[in-house]
Amino acid sequence: MQMSGEQTIAAPRARVWEALNDPDILRQCIPGCQSLERESAERMKAIVAIKLGPIGARFAGAVTLSDIDPPNGYTLTGEGQGGAAGFAKGSAHVSLAGADGSTATILRYTVDVQVGGRMAQLGGAIIDHTAKQLSGTFFKRFGEIVGAPAAAPAPVETIPAAALAAAPELAAGAISAAAPAPAATYAPSTPAPSFPMAWVLAMVVAALVGFLVGSGGQGGAVNWQGLAIGLLVALAGAAGFTAGRRAATPMLIADPAMFARAFGAAERRP
Repeated sequence: MQMSGEQTIAAPRARVWEALNDPDILRQCIPGCQSLERESAERMKAIVAIKLGPIGARFAGAVTLSDIDPPNGYTLTGEGQGGAAGFAKGSAHVSLAGADGSTATILRYTVDVQVGGRMAQLGGAIIDHTAKQLSGTFFKRFGEIVGAPAAAPAPVETIPAAALAAAPELAAGAISAAAPAPAATYAPSTPAPSFPMAWVLAMVVAALVGFLVGSGGQGGAVNWQGLAIGLLVALAGAAGFTAGRRAATPMLIADPAMFARAFGAAERRP
């Protein structure tokens, strides 16, 4: 029995050729296929359960690829034994051609099938009907699997630019949601060092006095009175600085009234 046909598949020819050589895809397309494993680049073994009229059988056999012409087509030749139900063997030539545009492929096939044993006794009409039904199911599933569009990525919700411009707080919320806030850090404040003003004044006065002493000397003699005044001024500045530091220290000032109340309470105790 011979039959032929063609089918347009919504996929590029390279993709269709790759699928024709993929055992997993072929297993999904062959009606009743229980397993299909590749033994080599040109040979696969298969187990298929089919029902031909009132007779059901489980065929175990092998499929051989020949006349391989990538990505244009090849020929499949197979034979399977179904025990008491008989045997089946056949061949199929598959060719691929580009359709209008580059996103579709025309798959053409020619199939020749022979059966023997008890199945051969069913008559040509039943055999032809079953063979056409099986081949039609195969190519329909093949086209659906290979031509299925790729799953589109999930849409990402975005806020329109106009809405962000109209509501600045919404834009700030979108930015804060996209990027986590930086972790809070604590840095103890360190007071800036201060240079005592008393020392500044003392050094300025001492420099001025030294200048006057140097310019007031007569005949190289030293004006000891001016020098003594400069030293006294410097000492006075140092004493003022020390007094200021002590004044900053907390002090307890005794209040006479507070002492009177404290001693009076002590005297009244039995």
